Amino acid sequence: MAKRGESGGDAGLFSAAAPRPLADRLRPRTLDEVVGQDHLLKPDGPLGRMVLARRLASMILWGPPGCGKTTIARLLAHSTDLHFEPLSAVFSGVADLRKVFDAARARRVAGQGTLLFIDEIHRFNRSQQDGFLPFVEDGTVTLVGATTENPSFELNAALLSRAQVFVLNRLDDTALEKLLSRAEAEMGRPLPLDADARAAVKAMADGDGRFCLNLCEELFALPGETILDTNTLAATIQRRAPLYDKSQEGHYNLISALHKSLRGSDTDAALYWYSRMLDGGEDPRYIARRLTRFAVEDIGLADPNALTQAVAAWEAYERLGSPEGELALAQLVIYLGTAPKSNAGYTAYKASVRAAKETGSLMPPKHILNAPTKLMKTIGYGKGYEYDHDTADGFSGQNYFPDGMARREFYQPVERGFERDLRKRLDYWAKLRERRGEE
Repeated sequence: MAKRGESGGDAGLFSAAAPRPLADRLRPRTLDEVVGQDHLLKPDGPLGRMVLARRLASMILWGPPGCGKTTIARLLAHSTDLHFEPLSAVFSGVADLRKVFDAARARRVAGQGTLLFIDEIHRFNRSQQDGFLPFVEDGTVTLVGATTENPSFELNAALLSRAQVFVLNRLDDTALEKLLSRAEAEMGRPLPLDADARAAVKAMADGDGRFCLNLCEELFALPGETILDTNTLAATIQRRAPLYDKSQEGHYNLISALHKSLRGSDTDAALYWYSRMLDGGEDPRYIARRLTRFAVEDIGLADPNALTQAVAAWEAYERLGSPEGELALAQLVIYLGTAPKSNAGYTAYKASVRAAKETGSLMPPKHILNAPTKLMKTIGYGKGYEYDHDTADGFSGQNYFPDGMARREFYQPVERGFERDLRKRLDYWAKLRERRGEE
């Protein structure tokens, strides 16, 4: 019985050489074993129907890295008894294509068809893409192109008219969990992860099955029996940022004192630390940069003018130079120390960054995507979009988060300064959104 990843009688389908990477050993042997693409491969899916009829049309497989494009192409050829001929557009040119087409002609005379698989097909220029057309049209080859780029923009219209475009999904958590289970079955032991770290591995994979299995291989190679949590996982498989140079500890101590004095609205202490830094020979431009950061991070929209004041003081220093320009920075210290404080914008940004990393590459909902091409309209881009200016309140209340992701509230303005007004606006829109949902 053939092992997983081996073809049994077809040496051209999978290599039996060892040792092989885990991702290669777990490469599906049949289309049933491919995860995450049931919408295409199930019996009533478009590719499933082609396989059952044993007649493949030329096609473009469009999807993110690691979603199974190459594997599916190999298995389509294997399932329909076509010779699989792979080429990479990165490493191949016109001469390589001529050899493939000549061999395909000879093979056709002998009674066997050829599936020409071109990885990164969008990297072929327009004239090279035109060169496929006669051989696709007369049946010399069945073309299967793989691309991570939008075919509407990267491929010739003539080629698109002769090939069906199939959109592959990024692998969701369910599909990635299947890969983790297969990796554990292959290795004969569980991954050294607790439940949270296991979820973190899937988040790190970001829908890429190959990367997920590469992470598994790295984890299986770890010595000892330690079970990793999320912190030890990050320390184990990600490089940490280098520490600051300890020879400059005083430099960082003083800027920390200035920053925290401003945050605590102790203007006098902030002026003291500012003067200490200047006395120690600190570059005023560095201080100007940090004060501008403070205006954004610790005041934000509680006083939107703080950022304007910071940029103006920085520019004044550049124009005046020392020592006159240092007074402009002292004035900025006073303004920032006495301004209302809020880190709501900073907190909202950090929360959105975490959410972006957790959710990976989820697509925007189709109704808010532009559809400049016929293909994009056909697959639903822009359908159902409501133009907010045309609604009664100038607010449609539509969903703008990715499908399948619950709505998140990152920005929580405080009841200080200008953010009081922003809170009222957000509450008003939230009520409108709730009312729209009930209609």
